[in-house]
Amino acid sequence: QVQLVESGGGLVQAGGSLRLSCAASGRTFSGYAMGWFRQAPGKEREFVAAIGWRGGDTYYADSVKGRFTISRDNAKNSVYLQMNSLNPEDTAVYYCAARLGLVRTGRDEYDYWGQGTQVTVSS
Repeated sequence: QVQLVESGGGLVQAGGSLRLSCAASGRTFSGYAMGWFRQAPGKEREFVAAIGWRGGDTYYADSVKGRFTISRDNAKNSVYLQMNSLNPEDTAVYYCAARLGLVRTGRDEYDYWGQGTQVTVSS
């Protein structure tokens, strides 16, 4: 079992930046691919970014490419999402997710989820 806890959400003005963190516990962090997803009110949960367990493979949704950066620190059992140039369309609850094995972008392919952290971008 893997427990995930997100932090770093908040209210930011358009054009601003936030850095989300996700701390994992319960099992060894190595071997787990990690992903960030988000869900806006009335919408389905969507893929944002993912990273392989070694950190070399990263994937991004087209909507965030060039603005968001995913990274991980296996020594700290943590994964991060640096979000720059935020706009109101980025407003959502952001979830951290983990899966054992290769990195994937589908939400149904992740086994463990955090509780989410709210990100609100004002115009």
